[in-house]
Amino acid sequence: MAVPLPRLQQIPSSVAAPADYEQLAQQRLTDQAWAYLAGGAADEITLRENVAAFQRLQLRARVLRDLTTGGTQLDLFGHVYATPILLAPVAHQKLFHPDGELATAVAASAASVGMVVSTQATVAIEDIARQTAAPLWFQLYVQPDRGFTRALAQRAEAVGYRALVVTVDAPVSGMRNREQRAGFALPPGVEPVNLRGMPPVTTRPPAKGALLLGGSLLADAPTWRDLEWLRASTRLPLLIKGVMTAEDAWQAADSGVDGIVVSNHGGRTLDTQPATIDVLAEIVGAVEGRMPVLLDGGVRRGSDIFKALALGARAVLVGRPYVYGLAAAGAAGVAHVLQMLRAELEVTMALTGCAELSEIGPPSLRRPG
Repeated sequence: MAVPLPRLQQIPSSVAAPADYEQLAQQRLTDQAWAYLAGGAADEITLRENVAAFQRLQLRARVLRDLTTGGTQLDLFGHVYATPILLAPVAHQKLFHPDGELATAVAASAASVGMVVSTQATVAIEDIARQTAAPLWFQLYVQPDRGFTRALAQRAEAVGYRALVVTVDAPVSGMRNREQRAGFALPPGVEPVNLRGMPPVTTRPPAKGALLLGGSLLADAPTWRDLEWLRASTRLPLLIKGVMTAEDAWQAADSGVDGIVVSNHGGRTLDTQPATIDVLAEIVGAVEGRMPVLLDGGVRRGSDIFKALALGARAVLVGRPYVYGLAAAGAAGVAHVLQMLRAELEVTMALTGCAELSEIGPPSLRRPG
């Protein structure tokens, strides 16, 4: 096992694209931390497909268009963002850098980009809010103790978080074989600090010899009733993250939520699901404009952001690329990844003749076949 290299104090000139941070990050992490960050569920087919599906979509270049005005600003839930990029919730960020989520938040603030803070952050949600001007959203896992869950949401609301994002696609963890093979466990000093004080969970064995089904773990898993309860418990915009079918999109639209994040958990839960970009148009069509739809999963280039917007997403969540930047160079690495993604998006817009985000649509793409 190689000893991790020191983090970069200066960004090498050879870093020209977000993907260039991947190897730099791996060189600076333990094998266990790398398995957690880079791995997916089972055979990692969905993990790879999230990226490959973007690559299959082709762009249609347009020429001689008037591009003297325009920009990438986005108004979402009453706040204007500089660009349609948000930093996805990623747990345990002190695994990747000693400053953890604080470094990420500093970069988000510098880039005027929204950051979705994980329930399993390694820095308290109040400390992140106090030490950054970044527009913050809070990602919530519904806990077995619903009173503790409500308290978490109220803590975020009290310190100025702008939206609540409930992850709904992980009632149990996926079969993350790469993590198992690497012997992954949280090292000392890395813990989900926002869950301190949560009452211990009382478990009972599943019925009829099952491993999970019928047991207390899934009995405490959230349902649509919990979503309605949360809607009544907060004044914040409420989004659900993890929708991959039109049926669930219809039910979400009827349940009073304010937005949907199309996501397969970065390929980390159920393997052999389709890529998120391949189901995006179906879900956008299902909600019929009743709420904004965002996309998470597989975004590696600014052109991927453009493709998601063309198929109806209002914004995208970016995960692994910015964490690679964090692991390699801290806040400077995250900020550089965001700068490159935004530059790539603007170049793609210019070469497809789209001066404004509103001009990006299905005619901007050519689907193979």
